[in-house]
Amino acid sequence: MAGMHDDEIEVDEPLVRDLLASLSPAYAGLPLRRFTPTGSTNALFRLGDDLLVRVPRQPGGTATIEKEQRWLPYVAPVLPVRVPQIVATGAPAAGYPEKWSLVRFLQGETPTVPAPGRPPRHALARDLAQVVTGLRSLEVPPAASADPALRWYRGRPLADLDDELRRLLADCREMAGLGLDVDAVERAWDEAVALPAPEGDEPLWHHGDLVAENLLTRDGRLVAVLDFGCLSVGRPAVDLVVAWELLDPAARGTFRASVGVDDVEWGLGRGWALALAIMALPYYWHSMPERCVHRLAMVRAVLDDVGHDGPSGP
Repeated sequence: MAGMHDDEIEVDEPLVRDLLASLSPAYAGLPLRRFTPTGSTNALFRLGDDLLVRVPRQPGGTATIEKEQRWLPYVAPVLPVRVPQIVATGAPAAGYPEKWSLVRFLQGETPTVPAPGRPPRHALARDLAQVVTGLRSLEVPPAASADPALRWYRGRPLADLDDELRRLLADCREMAGLGLDVDAVERAWDEAVALPAPEGDEPLWHHGDLVAENLLTRDGRLVAVLDFGCLSVGRPAVDLVVAWELLDPAARGTFRASVGVDDVEWGLGRGWALALAIMALPYYWHSMPERCVHRLAMVRAVLDDVGHDGPSGP
């Protein structure tokens, strides 16, 4: 997965060994191997049986490592599932310019998109809703309101993305094999950005990237939420996107009722599902095909919801 970003920092096993050595000689004898289900933000390496090394792939990754170090202990107690336990934070070393982290490895399965004919995922829907409502219920202290690391674009009004999304929709029109009715996507986007601001606009905690890659399940139940590098305070509708990626229509209704959102915020959540999908498709089409499968599922679920469904994809 090297070369995913134009400014990618090369991260390999020898470098990670050097970083671990700079932290403590105690890690020298443990087996180290690249972890296959890696993401786009961090290169991941299993260390022994119980640890995971997370090394940012791009310049500026220190900010997310520091954010997790500062705020994950604050939000973790309100969440009904496990979250990564930070064992240590490493400093730049061995020519690598960013901070990185060592966390406890969590067991579980990455959930897949809903399969036709399978039972509704009501239990998973309720589990996800408890994560969303747990974060929303947590007080935003003055230090969080003042922390620029917690003020990210995914907590701002959806309309702020309008110009960028329309450029990306133009890129999607040129992508062979995409299998989407881009006109239908644009109509759905028009409806989302035209929605009014939600009531009660005080900043609330949200995960910011509550998608399949950052979730672990067991026997259909949610057991862990991963990667809090996008944790933010602001407008929290972005955390609703998981409803269109992982939940069938019946379970989606369970999720909405359990979170307790009105029509406006639900519509904004649909808009965020479109936005995150369309931003990912041109960028990751070749480097992360599995991610694109999930993003296409999000788009098609939104189009089904709003009655603008187009042709099915490959």
